[in-house]
Amino acid sequence: MESKRDKDQEADCEKITAVLLKSRTGEFDLESILFLKLRGLGIHDLGCLGECMSLEKLDLSANNITNLAPLASLRLLSVLGLSANRISNLEPLRSCESLQHLNLAGNIISSIESLHCLQPLRKLENIRLKDNTYNYSNPVCRNSAYRNIVLEMFPNIKVLDGERVVGRGSDLYQLCKDIDDTIKAGLYKNGQLVEHSDCKPWVEDNYWEIKRSNNAIIEEAYKQFNDVLHECRLLNNRATHVISQTERSMSLKKQPKQYAI
Repeated sequence: MESKRDKDQEADCEKITAVLLKSRTGEFDLESILFLKLRGLGIHDLGCLGECMSLEKLDLSANNITNLAPLASLRLLSVLGLSANRISNLEPLRSCESLQHLNLAGNIISSIESLHCLQPLRKLENIRLKDNTYNYSNPVCRNSAYRNIVLEMFPNIKVLDGERVVGRGSDLYQLCKDIDDTIKAGLYKNGQLVEHSDCKPWVEDNYWEIKRSNNAIIEEAYKQFNDVLHECRLLNNRATHVISQTERSMSLKKQPKQYAI
């Protein structure tokens, strides 16, 4: 069991150490660590994290990180979570050539120029700079042309800020989003919800009810289905009864024998 001292140390560890990494993963050799979750530990200094050369997935969300320099040596890293930190410089990530998914929502990235260092990452297909679910963002997202510029910078991107932009389902997603925005625009006037008293249902009240057909074949199919369903229920009842009897007999066998003196 972990001592209280170890738990307190993990709860608020400003610097990543070999002891911390080994205790979190159970790995003796830092180069053997493949997945690492260090979320919400108050980390400020990434310390020896760069020694985890085989690391593929890393979650450093909700810390106090400002300097990403130790991550430059993680060439195999494919998934990186850095949301809710204090990051403004992404330059060290230029060397993470295997990076595919990158979450930077909730930091202090202020300009489009700060993202240029990520352009050499050809495998990068999912970038998140804002997350409406947690109200995370970056100053760069306030730029009205932010989305279009980012998509031009990263032509291989498939998902931006949680929204699929290319690939299967992207057209449908955009269509649904446009319809939703149009409906919302029509529901409000001067910030107030507009009530439409003349709204009518699209279909009649009994439209969705299953109607029985006069077709003899369909009627026979209904009958056969109900017969099979009834038989299944009977089998289920029999099985339940047999299981109950078996459990009862086994429990009687396990009871210690009693002798009268």
